[in-house]
Amino acid sequence: MQENRVSRWYFGGVSSSAAACVTHPLDLIKVHLQTQQEVRMRMIGMTLNVVRREGFLALYSGLTASLCRQMTYSLSRFAIYETVRDKMKRKNKGPMPFHQKVLLGAFGGFTGGFIGTPTDLVNVREQILTKDFFPSEMCFLEGLRKLFSGASMASSRGALVSVGQLACYDQSKELVLATGYLTDNILTHFLASVFAGGSATILCQPLDVVKTRLMNSEVQYGSVSHCLTETAKLGPNAFYKGLVPADCLIPHTVLTFIFLEQLKQHFGEMVVT
Repeated sequence: MQENRVSRWYFGGVSSSAAACVTHPLDLIKVHLQTQQEVRMRMIGMTLNVVRREGFLALYSGLTASLCRQMTYSLSRFAIYETVRDKMKRKNKGPMPFHQKVLLGAFGGFTGGFIGTPTDLVNVREQILTKDFFPSEMCFLEGLRKLFSGASMASSRGALVSVGQLACYDQSKELVLATGYLTDNILTHFLASVFAGGSATILCQPLDVVKTRLMNSEVQYGSVSHCLTETAKLGPNAFYKGLVPADCLIPHTVLTFIFLEQLKQHFGEMVVT
């Protein structure tokens, strides 16, 4: 019999929120780049433009909505994934196969993406317009249906991100530990999370562009297919607008999992295996 600490259901949301406080400016610049109708500015130019027009604090526009998003979207997907994974691990007396992690991550991410759509929409609007929005205000002005504008894309993106982050993190961590050169320490967590963040970025970037365009649009796009068609007219590179700041998903992933592992190590639930 061995005692181990496992993550509590809300640790994922707390860890993601802490990471978002650090990486929010990169996320804001990414949204600005993705909503350009033509490629007029690059990352540094867009950053300087935002600071020049609105001031340095404008880089943190939408932070409140971003934290609300993490406590809905990220909390849900982490809670689903880690709860089921830990139960399966105890039942099977060993880690889940990678294909099961992928399926579980996709399900958790899809569910979390749908739950977090209203706060994701508000987050995008605040970052673009640099003013505060509230879901109730948008519901009153634009209708309840508008709160779930782009829900299909947000859910699909959530599934891909969770496959890249959650499933790939677990798998890469297991592979690193299997070499015998490293123990379950912060260096292992760093290496595994870098790989997971890179995988998530590559998987979700095209959907991220379309999702951002849909959520920022009031009348421009009639449907997902319309948005895809109009974006494709700008060329293949349009689907990878903001790829460099999108790599903020890597530091965000690294910070999320380092915070998560520390929370689990010091405050996790003790179980006997």
